[in-house]
Amino acid sequence: MKYTSDRLHRTLSRTAGWISTRIEEGRQERARRPDGGDISITTVIIWVAAVTGAVLIAGTIAIVVAKYNSKLSGL
Repeated sequence: MKYTSDRLHRTLSRTAGWISTRIEEGRQERARRPDGGDISITTVIIWVAAVTGAVLIAGTIAIVVAKYNSKLSGL
């Protein structure tokens, strides 16, 4: 039983060291790049508005072309 507790202690110590190293690396990365790659809600709203506008414009052009197709064929 003594050896099992020694191995468990070593394993837990190594794991704790690994976790603290990973946390420190994460903090350094966060300090180096404070944005963290987050996309703000404003950016999402702008992209949705742009795509919606493009779809509406394309739809309007398609409707106009379909409506006046016979008149446009002589051009």
